[in-house]
Amino acid sequence: MARSTFVYVTYIRTTPEKLWSALTDDVAFMEQYWFGMHCESQWKAGSSWKLVSGDGQIFDAGEIVDAEPPRRLVIRWENQKPELKVEGDSYCTMELEPSGSAVKLSITHTIERDPSKLIVAVSGGWPKILSNLKSLLETGSIALEETYPKSNQR
Repeated sequence: MARSTFVYVTYIRTTPEKLWSALTDDVAFMEQYWFGMHCESQWKAGSSWKLVSGDGQIFDAGEIVDAEPPRRLVIRWENQKPELKVEGDSYCTMELEPSGSAVKLSITHTIERDPSKLIVAVSGGWPKILSNLKSLLETGSIALEETYPKSNQR
């Protein structure tokens, strides 16, 4: 079967531990860079995972497939929007690798479908989210003030 893939790599001046915490632990911090949304999980293989808006709407849901703090996280990811949910499960792999005074963060989002509307959607979202994350960790403020997704709708 054909596969659609989105890959994004950035270097963030921080430690693997601080980056892992920003990705998984601190809801208030997460909401700053994820445009008011946050992830909920126990962050262990087999635990449920969901992306929740400020008003409690679940945008994405799935399961933690693999978690190796502070190096690797794999999420089985299903978008809840009907036209994207029909595509089935995707997988989001986050890899953190020390690189001098920075951490190389690689996000690989894949689905066994080509073409994929989900991959098109995440290819617009991940760069904005990760730009905010990088800016917040390095400077204390986010880079983008715009609402994403627009009006909390996808």
